[in-house]
This record gives sequence, C-alpha cells and structure tokens, in this order.
Amino acid sequence: MITRKRLTTGVGITLATLAAGLGTAIPAAADEAPAAPSPKVELVLDVSGSMRTRDIDGQSRMAAAKQAFNDVLDAVPEQVQLGIRTLGADYPGEDRKVGCKDTRQLYPVGPLDRTEAKTAVATLAPTGFTPIGPALLGAADDLEGGDGSRRIVLITDGEDTCGPLDPCEVAREIAARGTHLVVDTLGLVPNAKIRRQLTCIAEATGGTYTAVQHKEELSGRVKQLVDRAAEPVVTPVATEGAASCSGAPELKPGLFTDRSEIGQHRWYRVDVLPGQELRASASVAADRAVDNDYGVLLRAVTVHGREIVRGSEAGTGRTDVISSGLRYPKPEVDDGDDGDGKPAAETVCLQLAHSFSAPASVKRSPGLPVELTVDLVDGPDNASDVAAFGLGRGWWLLGVLVLTGLVAGLLTGWISRWRIAVWRTN
Repeated sequence: MITRKRLTTGVGITLATLAAGLGTAIPAAADEAPAAPSPKVELVLDVSGSMRTRDIDGQSRMAAAKQAFNDVLDAVPEQVQLGIRTLGADYPGEDRKVGCKDTRQLYPVGPLDRTEAKTAVATLAPTGFTPIGPALLGAADDLEGGDGSRRIVLITDGEDTCGPLDPCEVAREIAARGTHLVVDTLGLVPNAKIRRQLTCIAEATGGTYTAVQHKEELSGRVKQLVDRAAEPVVTPVATEGAASCSGAPELKPGLFTDRSEIGQHRWYRVDVLPGQELRASASVAADRAVDNDYGVLLRAVTVHGREIVRGSEAGTGRTDVISSGLRYPKPEVDDGDDGDGKPAAETVCLQLAHSFSAPASVKRSPGLPVELTVDLVDGPDNASDVAAFGLGRGWWLLGVLVLTGLVAGLLTGWISRWRIAVWRTN
C-alpha cells in the first residue's frame, strides 16, 4: 500500500512538472516573432537567336550567360525563392505572331534545388525572337502572392522585336499594380537604342540598368541584385490621394506610393498632436519623356484652406526625380482636449502638385510615380525655433558670430585710429 502511494505521488509530481513545462512553453512559442516573408526573384533570360554572337570574352553571349547563371545559383541566399523564365527559347520559325508568344517559366519560383535549376539552364540554346514585353508580364504573374519583396532581373542582348507591345509601357503597367515589383535590366550590347529601352523599363519600376560586357561583370551584378532582394527593406504602402482634402486618405508615419497624372493635384491628411512635429517629403519621377523645366510643390494647409508651410523645388531636365519637403512643429497647448483628457489633434492637409508637361503623344495614364514619406516626431521646445530663419535651434550661434564680428571691428578701428594719432604726435 505504501509503495502504491509513493508511486502515485511520483506520477502526480511528474505530470505536474510536465504540465508546468507545457504551460510555460506554449506562451513562449506564441511570443516568438513571425518569420519574415521570403523575398522572390525571377531571372528572365533572353535566348533569342542573337545570343549566338561570340563577343563576350571570346565566348558566345549564351555561354557567358549560362556560366553566370551557374555562379549565381551557387550563391543564392537560403531565404530567397528563385525562379527562371526564358524568352525566345523554343520557337525556331519565322512566324512573328507565334514567335512573339515564345516565353515560358523554365524553373518555378520557390525553394531552390541548385542541381535541377542548373540542369534546366544547360539545355538552353539560342533560338527565336525577343518578346521582352510578354516575358515581363509572365514574370510578374510568376511572382504574385506573399508579402515579401519581388524582383525581376532581365538579361538580354537586344531590344524587343515584338511591337507594338512596348516593354516600357508593360513596365509602367506592372508598376501601376501597386505590388512594388522591381525590374532590373542588364544589357549585353552597348547600343544606345537598347540602353534607352532597358533604362526605361528599369526606371518605371524603381530598378536599375547595367551594361555588361564581361562574364565576371555579369555574374557579379546578378549576384548583387539577388542578394539585394534578401536585404530587409521598407516596403512602401500603396495609397490613392484625393482631389480635395475632405476625401483624402489619412496617413500614419511611413512610406507611401501613389500615381499623379500631369496637371493633377493629390491630397492627403495627417493628424498632428500638440508637441509633435510633422515632417513630410514627396518625390515625383519622370518615367517617360517630359518637357524640360518642371517643379514639385508640397503644401501643408488647414482643413479650412489656410496655408501653414510649403516646400518647393524646380528642375531643368538634368534629373529624372525631383523632391521637396516640409516641417511643421505644432506647439504644446495647456487646454483644448477632446473631452477624454487627451489633447486634440489637428488635421493637416498635404497637397502635392507638380508642373511636369509632356508632348501630346506621351501617355498620361498611369500617372507619374510618387513616393511620399510622413513622420511625426517630438517637437522642439519652442515651435518657432524650426521656422526662425530656417536655422532651427542654431540661430543663437549666428547671433554670437555677428556680435563677435561687430566687437572685433570696433576694436580694430579704435586701435587703428589710436596708432595713427600716436604717429602724428611723434
């Protein structure tokens, strides 16, 4: 009987210990931060007939691209989901209608099996047309889903041969979807026309264009772009400004993207508490051919239309992006809360306007890319400090320097006159 009681007691203690362990383990697991979403990258390779040309370090363009792919596949970070799409790889005929549909996914976007991916690349041979536009649309569809960053890396040796589907317009359409998909382009031929097209594709999505003429350059650049996809980045939130402040979206601190057509004003709203300082900036990119001489204006106004502060900047065609910003410190107040003990926030309306113009042949839609940054920080001790002469709290230093210069000037003049008087006396 005593043995049974001891056994029962021992089992009870063991079960209680296990239960306590599980009780502490479950909340601990619940407190763990969720895993970061996996970034997605798709390499889009031109396999058209011109890739047979032997002008890259004594090898054909296709051979150099295959070697670069093998190097890249060996170095892909574990967290990156990678896929491969081809264009011009399968149809050897002369029928343009058929050849301009020649794009397919060679390796699906997902966890990488390096051996399988290398085997798929090894089977490629230069074949057909150069349908860049359809390939970009296909790649954008391949990368749909998930919350991680998305990047297309296009490697080609020529411009699209499948008009009228303009690859630059396709890139703008992709950017207008609001999925924050970036297209980087690499050109294997230093041709001005090709460079313009690939640059347009990249700039429309916030990507980069690079001209490469050596195997090492190609491998290194593609590795760099794949690694960049794995780096933590702030993903902009897509928003849509309104035609007036009353219907404008309310923005919290963060990074936002929008589109603004030529001649269009966009409005946004931000609530600013007493003691806070609103800091806002806006950038508008010229992702298409525009006229020289343009500007951007960002205004902060009250809900009744009174201007609080503005920031503006002008350009003359030497840059594709123009930015402006503003700061508005709202002073502390002793009274005036919203009834529950909290200070009442002021609704500040942000108006974004730009003076881009373009020839009638240039498409107006989708609008020009806009990036808007909003931040709310603790305001200065004296709200007027920031606006005073644009010097912030450093105005006193300027005063000291002015006073010092004045005193030094007076002393120098007095000493000079005294020396002259002494000289005349002697």
